[in-house]
Amino acid sequence: MKAIMVVGTTSHAGKSFLTAALCRILSRQGWHVAPFKGQNMALNAYVTPTGGEIGYAQAVQAWAAGTTPRVEMNPILLKPQGNMTSQVIMMGKAVGKTTAAEYYENYFERGWEAITSALAKLSAEYDLLICEGAGSPAEINLKHRDLTNMRVAKHLNAPTLLVVDIDRGGAFAHVVGTLELLEPEERALIKGIVINKFRGIKSLLDPGISWLEKRTQIPVVGVIPWREAMFPAEDSLDLLERRSYKQNSEVKIAIVRLPRISNFTDFDPLDAEATVSIKYVNLQEPLGHPDAVIIPGSKTTITDLMALRESGMADKIRDYADAGGIVLGICGGFQMLGQSVFDPERVESDEDEYPGLNLLPVETIISRDKTARQRQVVSNYPQSGLPIVGYEIHQGMTRIVEPAKKSTKPSYYPLFNDSNLGMVNESQSIWGCYLHGLFDNGPWRRAWLNYLRQRRGLYSLPTGIANYREQREAILDAIADLVDEHLNLTPLMSER
Repeated sequence: MKAIMVVGTTSHAGKSFLTAALCRILSRQGWHVAPFKGQNMALNAYVTPTGGEIGYAQAVQAWAAGTTPRVEMNPILLKPQGNMTSQVIMMGKAVGKTTAAEYYENYFERGWEAITSALAKLSAEYDLLICEGAGSPAEINLKHRDLTNMRVAKHLNAPTLLVVDIDRGGAFAHVVGTLELLEPEERALIKGIVINKFRGIKSLLDPGISWLEKRTQIPVVGVIPWREAMFPAEDSLDLLERRSYKQNSEVKIAIVRLPRISNFTDFDPLDAEATVSIKYVNLQEPLGHPDAVIIPGSKTTITDLMALRESGMADKIRDYADAGGIVLGICGGFQMLGQSVFDPERVESDEDEYPGLNLLPVETIISRDKTARQRQVVSNYPQSGLPIVGYEIHQGMTRIVEPAKKSTKPSYYPLFNDSNLGMVNESQSIWGCYLHGLFDNGPWRRAWLNYLRQRRGLYSLPTGIANYREQREAILDAIADLVDEHLNLTPLMSER
């Protein structure tokens, strides 16, 4: 099988970033490339055209490769959901939930079969696979059940890059220690070392590189400069770096950092707006006076609702709304805005019922049936007639609670031409929506931002703009340009 493997000395070393860059670089060179990550643990997910769930990072890598995301690119996705358990997504579909201890017993053999089957299908259709590992390949207590790192590299006999984050410090120790803990046949597959996130003067690093190459007998094939966050975050640890508003922004949006926040990649298009600043607010922090508050998706709606109440954030959100603030809930956040959330089968929590924030006249019933599909709809608000594309990922259904007395005029209106996907109140201060990827739609995003701007007396921004995918393409090109300038692929490509 034709493949390159990318592993890292630690989590957040830059594996996803480098994999995306390689996909774009090699695609530019004429290779028909596909990304692959055998097993991913993340709450940022994407729905493929066939309705399967994969990690969002693998979808971005597929776009970098100029191909369509598909379930074979991430055959196993683990979605943590509290109490040390994770939902298991295999070949795009939810197949159960497990603890870490039970996973090896119940899913290891089945998982490896899914991985090898997916690899065979992709290899038959693509010239080259760029395979990403997870965490570190040298976790000696976990190696016997590691489905993602050197087991895949050995299966493919893939020349492998080892990536280290030098910005954290201890890079040389990380590299040497990782190599020392690999088996000889695994270490033999490491054909190059990549030093990532370098901030300093290259000439001062050169003696260390010479020492490392002499010690390991493996070339350092790249020193990638540190750059501002360009690649979509894979998990919530990345949010630790996003704790304050940008300077001199005209519109400020607070995003509640739920304990089990999911699909916060929804907000990358907002962050890319020059006039907009977003801040992830911890539950114990004051909300302040932003132009809007967003309650994002959650893997466990009731558990995060409980956290909102216990921390006092629920009261802060209601007080903000009562004072005329704008609140938007997406997916789990939409469910939280309602009157109640029911979980009769205990799918996500130990509670049969839990009160919501009571800001929208809806209630949600969580069920084992999972909705995962792409959608194309038309907007009603804040501007009618705009085409919208996005995707749903949620357990259960949300329904309107009819008032005891019928009024002659409704006080809530459907957000789209499919009334099941969301609603907005009459004053357009409370918005609820099931669509992930909503802000990717440039004209709708600008229309919503203009509504916020008008409340501040700011001029309106043009709405006749492209969707975020064009900005994402520019970001992927910039990533590829950066890496291509500082990476020598010859030691790996000569293996091909």
